[in-house]
Amino acid sequence: MKVVLFSLGLLAGQSLLSVSDRVPELKVEALCRATSETDKAMGLALAQSVADCMRDETAAQQQLGTVWSATKSAVRDACEGEAVAGGAQSYVDLLTCIQMTEAANAPSSTPPLRGASKHRNKQ
Repeated sequence: MKVVLFSLGLLAGQSLLSVSDRVPELKVEALCRATSETDKAMGLALAQSVADCMRDETAAQQQLGTVWSATKSAVRDACEGEAVAGGAQSYVDLLTCIQMTEAANAPSSTPPLRGASKHRNKQ
């Protein structure tokens, strides 16, 4: 009996891992409709259409597919939470969060700044 429960636990754990390794499925249609309606109501000259918004969301989803598995799970979890906050769900927000987090955590290639010192040249 213990072996069966252990085996079931392993199977359940494996399916959870595979789900977290996939880009989450977000419902972006409502966001695109709301964005388009808001843009039109504000009288914006370049109001974004629902079709343009969906194209942007689809492109971001595809790009996420290439970076998702290489992104740390803590970053994925935090960014996914941000991308669905407030009820609006967006692949563009999710991708932007991941890109910004990775850029912020990347080592800088520029040397650190050194302040002025009258003793610097005496070393």
